[in-house]
Amino acid sequence: MPLRWLLAVLTLFLPATAFALTPVTLCNGQTIEPLPDGRMLGHIPYPEGNPADMVVIPGNFGVGRPCELHRDAAAAMSALLAAADQVPEVKGKLRGVSCFRTIERQRQIFCGQIGPGKRCKDAAERAKSSGPPGYSEHATGYALDFGIRPLTRGCGDVSDCVAETAPGKWLLQHAPEFGFELSFPPGNAQGVTWEPWHWRWVGLSADAPGAATARALFTTARTRFPASPAVLDLSPEWQKAIQPQPAPTGTPAPGQAWPK
Repeated sequence: MPLRWLLAVLTLFLPATAFALTPVTLCNGQTIEPLPDGRMLGHIPYPEGNPADMVVIPGNFGVGRPCELHRDAAAAMSALLAAADQVPEVKGKLRGVSCFRTIERQRQIFCGQIGPGKRCKDAAERAKSSGPPGYSEHATGYALDFGIRPLTRGCGDVSDCVAETAPGKWLLQHAPEFGFELSFPPGNAQGVTWEPWHWRWVGLSADAPGAATARALFTTARTRFPASPAVLDLSPEWQKAIQPQPAPTGTPAPGQAWPK
């Protein structure tokens, strides 16, 4: 694990008194004091991943801009998308609305919706649906927001109605089988709105390639604010059993391989 990441993770376990609680200016006119445990408006601090570790998910997966994820999460995403394509109602419909974001990009997204005529009146209101800069899982490169294309009538991106669509239901049932878990379930203690579109990768087990690093970053989230559905470590035998099997040459892939 890179030293700068290790130091950032260690700060999550320091006693509350270790934090100076110095107010932080998140946006113009929005200076907020962190909580005693280092969180900001309920959100956990996260370091920015190394851009050199990010890879673009191929095809037209990204919406508006390429979807970049850490290479370890990207490998799992490729497997997830291949499995989703075995289900007619889901095939080709999952997209990445937002993936890896730099802290500066997160600042633009967070602050751009605060102020007169904007969606939110202040940072506290904005934090109900978005992490402040420096406090977003997206900065790690292990998290993404799924979107559905074509859009379902009456259900846009980052809406909880995503959970009622066929792709959304499939994710809730199968995403943990590829090491992804839902960061913000209904009624989560962080005070973030239910986000059935936002998933983070932690690997199928601590021994999966790259999973130890991802899990270290999300230790506080996973212990104090559990995901649901969450990844439950599986034995190697079970991991092998649930992986989609390639269709025999010359025959169509069996749609029933993945339950609807």
